[in-house]
Amino acid sequence: MLKQIHFSIKEKMKIGILTQPLHANYGGLLQNYALQQTLVRAGHEVETIDWGGGSGLRAILYRMKVQVLHTLLPNRYPLLKYMPNDKEKSIIQRNTNHFINTYINHTEAIHSYEGFVSQAAKGKYDAYVVGSDQCWRPCYNAFLSSMFLDFVQDKQVKRIAYAASFGTDKWEFTPQQTAVCVPLAKKFDMVSVREDSGVKLCKEHLGVDAVHVLDPTMLLTKEDYIQLIEKENEPKSNGTLFNYILDPDAKKSAFIQKVAKAKGLKAFQVLPKCQAEIRTKEDVKERIEDCVFPSVTTWLRAFMDAEMTIVDSFHGMVFSIIFNKPFWTIGNVSRGMSRFTSLLKMFHLEDRLLDADHLDDVDFSKPIDWTMVNGILEEKRRECKSLLHKTLS
Repeated sequence: MLKQIHFSIKEKMKIGILTQPLHANYGGLLQNYALQQTLVRAGHEVETIDWGGGSGLRAILYRMKVQVLHTLLPNRYPLLKYMPNDKEKSIIQRNTNHFINTYINHTEAIHSYEGFVSQAAKGKYDAYVVGSDQCWRPCYNAFLSSMFLDFVQDKQVKRIAYAASFGTDKWEFTPQQTAVCVPLAKKFDMVSVREDSGVKLCKEHLGVDAVHVLDPTMLLTKEDYIQLIEKENEPKSNGTLFNYILDPDAKKSAFIQKVAKAKGLKAFQVLPKCQAEIRTKEDVKERIEDCVFPSVTTWLRAFMDAEMTIVDSFHGMVFSIIFNKPFWTIGNVSRGMSRFTSLLKMFHLEDRLLDADHLDDVDFSKPIDWTMVNGILEEKRRECKSLLHKTLS
């Protein structure tokens, strides 16, 4: 009874968002920003609990474990590349750090379980929202149980998962991780997931009912992102065919050039010259400026200016839809295919997904029914905002 009174009479709540670490991931930063803005516009005070990715023995052991698992199961466990030191990170991430420090209200970085406990006591949150991004994927998370709020002792606090993602349609938790997370998941007031396959995983392995929702970036409109671009005075992009390829190879490069030639477009990308996925220790030590990430609004402006996009990234696909740009998505098995298929199915765009091994026979002229897509997006946006409001009231 006390819990009901507490949340029915309190219009403005202090909410802590818990998601993946704040670093140089464009989609990760923008989903965090979008969720924050959605909650702020609903009248709440919002703060992101910034866990810095972990340090100390626990993080070292986690990295060693992933290295071994990558050797045994390369498609399931992506290899962790060279990790720059703090000074190198400050250079490589200076543009994305500008976005974080300007547009995301966040705590100091947390590097331990004790740090989470301390922040919970200090933050005095009325509610926690876990999500989005692959916060429930073990291979991307050294503090998996904390993403299920194991550090929260207050029984009256609201616990919400919004668009939490497992990143795959397979159950990747160990039996021990499952045993720890099941009782934690059952404490949540509402669980929602980013992929339709996540609904089944929650039911079968965590014993909770989940709702399939939009990625937080889709809770904002194209106009919201254009305002960000204009606020940063972002110059026009240097091309018309935007390719955002996280895992480049010869086949993808040839396909991009083929499309550019067929459509009379100029291909361009927004990534460091030394991409994070393939950069070496020598790259960082000897030519660090080539490792610097362009700004978040440079990336957004690319979608605004492009006449067509080619991506192998989930959020590359999302922003192509938001900006109504004809796009092709090249499947990325190692990063999880359910993320792609779930979103494309929602918008009846399954035919925009390409097999990386069969890029020869693609009809570049095939149109997208944007009236249909935008209608679905507007309806889903209303439903998701209503769900958040109802759960927080």
